[in-house]
Amino acid sequence: MKIALLSEKYTPDIGGLAISTGRLGDLLSSAGHDIRLFAPTVNLLPSEKQTLHPGRVHVTRFGAHKRVDDTLVDWFELIVEEHKREPFDLIHAYFLPQAGFIAAYAGKYLNIPSVVSIRGNDIERAAFDPSKFSHVMYALQNASAITTNASELAKKAKAFIDREIHLIPNGVDTECFKLMERNEMLAEMLNLQPSTFNVIGFVGELREKKGMATLLRAYAQANSATPITLLIVGEIRPGDDRSIFDEFRSANPNSQIIVTGQVPHKDLPAYYSLMDVFVHPALRDGMPNAVLEAMACGKAVIATPVGGALDILEDGKNGIAVNVSDADMLSKIILDLSGNPDKREQLGKNARDLVIKRFTLEKELEANLVIYRSLGL
Repeated sequence: MKIALLSEKYTPDIGGLAISTGRLGDLLSSAGHDIRLFAPTVNLLPSEKQTLHPGRVHVTRFGAHKRVDDTLVDWFELIVEEHKREPFDLIHAYFLPQAGFIAAYAGKYLNIPSVVSIRGNDIERAAFDPSKFSHVMYALQNASAITTNASELAKKAKAFIDREIHLIPNGVDTECFKLMERNEMLAEMLNLQPSTFNVIGFVGELREKKGMATLLRAYAQANSATPITLLIVGEIRPGDDRSIFDEFRSANPNSQIIVTGQVPHKDLPAYYSLMDVFVHPALRDGMPNAVLEAMACGKAVIATPVGGALDILEDGKNGIAVNVSDADMLSKIILDLSGNPDKREQLGKNARDLVIKRFTLEKELEANLVIYRSLGL
């Protein structure tokens, strides 16, 4: 089967969407399908095109315009041109407003099936943006099938349109992401000192949506009670988020915060090995890859019950739920886990057991193939 995979982000872009798109492309390619991925980028001039073969997936990046409508025109024409050259059997879009619109429109225009996958911000925020709403609705109404990775997102989508929304949770490579001994070489490189409990971790781009303000306030409170290091594996989003973070550091000179910068996805397990507790206090979310990865690595997870976390977290069994924007509660949970290594170990064990049972790569691949077969492919 030849599949056009459309996404607004792809490696080396930052974020879960880029990771998830790459994972799906690799999974489908490993199953014997011909995957042609198309994604805009600001690293090329408008209308410039570059085709790469970084692995089994054939990748075409094209330059984004300042005007979104010009980018969408280029994207549509690129898909039509490629289909004429070597016809696609299916168009699958990851993310709703732009990629989803192009997939649904090109699918109807070319008379081939289209699948649109809702990932998070696309239904939780984009639907409230007047400039994106018509594209969101067109994709929801005209795609051959709609999927999402979280039950909460399916519920929100059905509030816009009464049609079946297929739930396909994210998968994790449990052979790569697994419980491992602390990587002492990496710890030394990051200047982390050996300790019974001293590291809480966050993975991804830290910003407002991911609960940055709550995390920083909770960390300051916990650190005032006992020395704790906050390990941020990723970057702070430039702009207002970066300014707030820098102001916090200046106001809290005793804080011990390490920001690694962007880390290749394949290297993340070594960083998870340094964490005693993983924290994900998001305000809203899809199905967070980082939470599943931390659980697969056997880490005690603290997360807010939003988006896909509602499908993952069993409070007190495989993780701890914390109220949204509740820094006091988050601080207390961190301190409670700091003095209870047995509880951390049990939470981590149960977390990994859940991932192995329900969130594997094999399950994610098969669920997508079931959708394709339902469309007669």
